[in-house]
Amino acid sequence: MHDQSTRVAILRLREEGHGTRAIARALKISRGAVKKVLKAGTAEVPEMARAEKAEPYREQILELVPRCKDNLVRVHEELVGTGARLSYQALTSYCRRHGIGHAPPEPVGRYDFEPGEEMQHDTSPHDVVIGGRTRRAQTASAALCYSRMLFFQLYPRFTRFECKVFLTEAALYFEGSCLRWMIDNTHVVVLSGTGADMVPVPEMAAFAARLGAAFAAHEKGDANRSARVERPFDHIDNNFLAGREFSDWAHCNREARAWCDKVNATTKRHLHASPRELFAVERLRLVPLPVHVPEVYQLHDRIVDSEGYVNVHRNRYSAPWRLIGRRLEVRETKDHIELYDGPRRVAVHERLLEPTDARVTQPDHRPPRGAKVFARDAPSPEERELARGGEEVATYMAWLKQRGRSLRVLRRLLGIVRDYPQKAVLAALRIATHYGLDDLNRLESLVLRHIAGDFFPLPLDAPTVRREAGETDRGDGPLPDSDDDTQTPEDDDDG
Repeated sequence: MHDQSTRVAILRLREEGHGTRAIARALKISRGAVKKVLKAGTAEVPEMARAEKAEPYREQILELVPRCKDNLVRVHEELVGTGARLSYQALTSYCRRHGIGHAPPEPVGRYDFEPGEEMQHDTSPHDVVIGGRTRRAQTASAALCYSRMLFFQLYPRFTRFECKVFLTEAALYFEGSCLRWMIDNTHVVVLSGTGADMVPVPEMAAFAARLGAAFAAHEKGDANRSARVERPFDHIDNNFLAGREFSDWAHCNREARAWCDKVNATTKRHLHASPRELFAVERLRLVPLPVHVPEVYQLHDRIVDSEGYVNVHRNRYSAPWRLIGRRLEVRETKDHIELYDGPRRVAVHERLLEPTDARVTQPDHRPPRGAKVFARDAPSPEERELARGGEEVATYMAWLKQRGRSLRVLRRLLGIVRDYPQKAVLAALRIATHYGLDDLNRLESLVLRHIAGDFFPLPLDAPTVRREAGETDRGDGPLPDSDDDTQTPEDDDDG
């Protein structure tokens, strides 16, 4: 049977007055075929009325397809088992023509993007050989939708901190940012909702706004919406990771960046250009980066332990030994662990990416071997502050040290001097020194007794109250001689 274009040619040549023999000779077909077309008088190809081999078994096929879970191999086996004379190819062609067992294919869609309009970001797990061992890595990838520029890195884990680190590196690699960052409803970015109703975490929304972008998520199950970034994952797995081994994570990511440079410079048949050439157009439409792009870091609050280390993700980093017991601010960056004592940075270490219970020690953080760590005669900060409090305070402090009282007692004395009025404290110290009181609880009681009148003033017309021995109205007079029965500190059993 000849196609429609041949049939059109036959009818056109007949209208021009050519005979059957001339038409057959010109088209190199038989005269019988020419006569059949002229007899039909139409260029439409007639349908072939041919009985299908599977038609007699239609009812059995419709019954077996759902029972065999749309597996036509099993359907054919069951039909042959019941005596049907039917090939597997005849069965599949019959089911395909009549839509049995599967829906007809639907045409795929296409998304078009303007330069600088959108960047897509996603992650995928891959197995990578690092240090002779196979590790499960999280591959984070970003692709510009217009130029198909690709950038990816590998991490042992992918938290919100790694997400901000990666997106910052991607913006620096592209030398700009797109207006929209499309994600796959990842919990790292999403606070609530999906698709158009997605609400990003405020921390991540502020991070994207700093680079002139905003997060968006595609609808759940609509993976084609992020095809620009999904498609390269197969290329990464079967090209970049195939047969490659790396010494550490830093080596792996350096090789990944070099591989991206190579792939982005390769001409793509469907683009008729390389991503690097298209990027020359898109780069002009990207949002410029800020003048200063701050380094991403994660804050930790740590106390330097008795061995002089701080713990971050099960790895221990040394701090200067003089800071033992101090609370430090630890900043975890992409490559370093930085220790801050207030506004001052006191140590920097190389960051270990995996929790291996390792210790990172700098030699200058340990005291010199054989040297005295603390000079025994050097006064402590508490002693220096007490010495500036006056003669009575310094005398009482020296007496406490002579009695062998510890630094903890001196700190308690410093708290009393700081917290209470000076006149009341000095008066109480004179009494304590005179009677040899080294119990700071009783010293504090004397201070409170001297300042009681300040907090509970007596009425002006109140009768005169007998004063306690050794005290005046304000507690700052000399200790008078008295024969009355007022109890003095030395009358106590433990005085």
